[in-house]
This record gives sequence, C-alpha cells and structure tokens, in this order.
Amino acid sequence: MLRLTLSVEEYLQLGEDIKIVFLGGTGKHLRIMVDAPRDVNVVRGKAVEKNTADPEEKAKLPKFYALPETPERYRRKKNIVINDTRTGVKAR
Repeated sequence: MLRLTLSVEEYLQLGEDIKIVFLGGTGKHLRIMVDAPRDVNVVRGKAVEKNTADPEEKAKLPKFYALPETPERYRRKKNIVINDTRTGVKAR
C-alpha cells in the first residue's frame, strides 16, 4: 500500500485515463474529484458494504484502517551538533 501526502490541487494519475484530484479538506474530512471514463465503476466503500447482504461475502471485503502516527518516544532522535567558534566546544 502506498501512503502519500498531497497538497491542494495535486493529483494522482492511475493508468492513462483515471485522475484523482485532492481538493482540500477540514479535520477528518477531505474532498477529492475522480476523473474517470464512464465505463469505470467508481463506488464508495460504505455503499458496497451496505449492499452486500451475504455475511460471508461481506467478510471477504477488504478493510483499510488509518495507520496511527508513530509516538514521539519511538521516533529517531536527530543529532544536532553546534560548534561554538568562540570556545571551540562542540555540543550535542
């Protein structure tokens, strides 16, 4: 799975004929525009889940969850070296 950070009005190109444009967002919501040919079926995941009556088929549907950000204590610490030219002391 690919995880990207996009700016407003940037887009993803899927193949030669499908474009997904990020239009912006607020809080937990974002707006996208999907530019695809009419023969390509574009369906919201919740609609697929709602219209699937068979529990076995529903269990086979893919599930995607947002990955939580790594807590601060597990992030790599950046080494910052400061060279004080007056005293010749290097501090980290």
